[in-house]
Amino acid sequence: MEKLLIAIAKGLVEDKDAVNVTVGEPTEDGSLVYHLNVADGDKGRVIGKQGRIAKSIRTVMRAAANRLGNKIIIEID
Repeated sequence: MEKLLIAIAKGLVEDKDAVNVTVGEPTEDGSLVYHLNVADGDKGRVIGKQGRIAKSIRTVMRAAANRLGNKIIIEID
C-alpha cells in the first residue's frame, strides 16, 4: 500500500525525492492512517483544484485497501 501511494505521488510532483509516506497508529475502527509528505511547492499539485486530485488518490487507495480487506485514511501533510 505504501509503495502504491508513493508511486502515485511521485507521478504528480516535481521534487520526487521529497515524497515520504509514514504509517500512523490504527484508529478505533481499525483504519490505518497514511501520512503523505511532499515538498511545500508540490502540495498544490497533490491536492489539486478544490481537492479533486486528493479525493481521487484517496478513492484509489481505499479501493486497493478494500481488495486486501483493510481500511485506510490518507492525510496529506
